[in-house]
Amino acid sequence: MTVGLTLSAAFLGVLAYREIGSRMAIHSFEVAASDSRSIQAPDPALQVGIARLDYSLWSAKRIAAYRDSLTRHFAPAVAILRIPKLGVEVPVFDGTDEWVLNRGVGRIVGSGRVGESGNIGIAGHRDGFFRVLKEIAVGDLMTLSSPSVTTTYSVDQIEIVTPDDVSVLAPRAGPSVTLVTCYPFYHPGDAPQRFIVHGLEKQE
Repeated sequence: MTVGLTLSAAFLGVLAYREIGSRMAIHSFEVAASDSRSIQAPDPALQVGIARLDYSLWSAKRIAAYRDSLTRHFAPAVAILRIPKLGVEVPVFDGTDEWVLNRGVGRIVGSGRVGESGNIGIAGHRDGFFRVLKEIAVGDLMTLSSPSVTTTYSVDQIEIVTPDDVSVLAPRAGPSVTLVTCYPFYHPGDAPQRFIVHGLEKQE
């Protein structure tokens, strides 16, 4: 019983530690955005249901990697990605190196920039922040908040491609965002495919 209680306490401690790191990145972004006094507030209706990520979906490896990432210095997040239906609220950093993807999700270099027109590619780990994408559906809404603007996107296409298919990041008919993660979600070792979520800017 003592061993069980000790392990449970240690696990809860890791969850709390991870939660604090993610919240700190989001808080730092929001402070910077507030100071700029130019960020647009998301539609309140889109904020309904936003909650903590369900960290119980994360793999033990990803939990440990996230904890290790908290020892490193990161530049401020460039945006916050929210998917209300899935309870996603995650900082977006520039780049997709392993440290970035352990801490949050990353803008794919060479894709559109946050706050500008184009196709913004965002990558995340399938056993971490992006595991919940297995529940996403066409029509779901996503918001991407930069210090200057909040843009709402509607999921219009979901596809599975090979890792070398870079056409998924090609410019589209209008401002768009493309989420990229490995697939299958529970495949052991290196995943052979990529799960792609496309969203077009929602017109008022």
